[in-house]
Amino acid sequence: MKRRRLWAGLGAAAVIAGGASVWAVQSRPDATSLSGSDSAPTGKATRVNVLLETGLAQSRYQDREGAESTFRRVLKLDPRNKIAWYNLGVLAHQDGRATDARDAYEKALKINPTYTSALFNEAVLLESSEPERAVQLLRRAIAVNPKASTAHLRLGLALAKKDQDDDARDSFRRAVALDPSLHSQVPEPFKDSASPSPSTSQAGSTR
Repeated sequence: MKRRRLWAGLGAAAVIAGGASVWAVQSRPDATSLSGSDSAPTGKATRVNVLLETGLAQSRYQDREGAESTFRRVLKLDPRNKIAWYNLGVLAHQDGRATDARDAYEKALKINPTYTSALFNEAVLLESSEPERAVQLLRRAIAVNPKASTAHLRLGLALAKKDQDDDARDSFRRAVALDPSLHSQVPEPFKDSASPSPSTSQAGSTR
């Protein structure tokens, strides 16, 4: 499996691996990672954030075993830390441990049902084994973030496999309108209808 670029600081990165864009390991999307609680003790919040950054660094240097151990330490401090659960899912996903990955993504989603990166990754994980569930997850991700261009692309691919060509064509159009660079990944039968217009924004993917 190709190496995935990792989340750095407050940013995000993803790569195309086998035609499926997968969210990478995440550090922290906001200043406080403790279950979204503003009343959490400052010392505990600091320890959690330090551990999250440590796990990120370990992942960057391909120390997956160390990273997994670190994220589990986060969960001992804060069992409802969605970021730690999500990161455990990514590590298991990268290692091909589908059951563990799905369980971790689901735990993150129980904490935050609108966690788009977990929705997207679980959808990619289930594309072959549970295509209907994958479509549901992608639709949920898009409902949260309508500008998630890669989610539109993956939804189009899933719908095309189900011979829902009209809906697939619409998803491909939306994906390419948001990110013209995705046009190269649109299946040949849909390329013409999904061609970017000259006025299409070149801002790039928002996933």
